[in-house]
Amino acid sequence: MGATIGEEQVRHVAALARLALPEADVSRYARELDRILEHVARLQAIDTADIPLTSNALVVAGVLRPDEARPGLSGEDAVRNAPAQHAGMYQVPRVLDGA
Repeated sequence: MGATIGEEQVRHVAALARLALPEADVSRYARELDRILEHVARLQAIDTADIPLTSNALVVAGVLRPDEARPGLSGEDAVRNAPAQHAGMYQVPRVLDGA
């Protein structure tokens, strides 16, 4: 149908990819790569001139909620469950000497 992949090309590509390809597998990979190229040739033969370009096969619209300001926690509620607090703020152990 088009270009065929020979065993020598399979060995060459395996060497480029630094793959240790057993000699027993070379002919099998050549056949498999030929089949892949046949599928690609079939795809290239399809006329897609009238098909619009798409970035997503699904119509995706309005998946996010509107970005609207909403009330958050009050300062008191934010520190309510803190293990330690002082003057309405989280109180944590000192990590720097002399600070």
